[in-house]
Amino acid sequence: MSRHPEVKWAQRPDKVYITVSLPDAKNAKVNLEPDGIFTFSASAGAENHNYELQLNLFDKVNVEESKINVGVRSIFCVVEKAEKGWWKKLVRGDEKTPHYVKVDWDKWADEDDDNGLGDLDLGGMDFSKFAGMEGMGDDAMGDLDDTDDEEEVSKPEEGKPEKPDEHGEKSEAAPSI
Repeated sequence: MSRHPEVKWAQRPDKVYITVSLPDAKNAKVNLEPDGIFTFSASAGAENHNYELQLNLFDKVNVEESKINVGVRSIFCVVEKAEKGWWKKLVRGDEKTPHYVKVDWDKWADEDDDNGLGDLDLGGMDFSKFAGMEGMGDDAMGDLDDTDDEEEVSKPEEGKPEKPDEHGEKSEAAPSI
């Protein structure tokens, strides 16, 4: 019996990114047909378990313009769409998307995004997390004005010994009577 590898996907108007996560895959075979049938098979692990999947993609694709890169940790595919446009989901039909297919949020772009970051690789960093950190309000860094809030401490007069107070801080000794 074969297993299913984890699949992540994202899209742009003209292409779909499909990443099959399978470290140390051996004998990886990827097939893409013009009508949108994507098949994958490989073996991996110490016991050479077989992994297979077939996805009926949402629409037709351009096989000649599509690219596949078999890496050490994953198989990355850039699938060119036959017609530009946003797909409602990765697979066609009314069936539920298989549990092993997930959105690749590192590569995802919304249809209404027009910020020029569509094809920019940010190395997987999600900069939006910095804005929502708890406890980071406007006053998170405290008062940063130019005033110096520290008390000014004068040097003890010569000849008068310093003695620590109850908190261990040194201050001038009180004059003796």
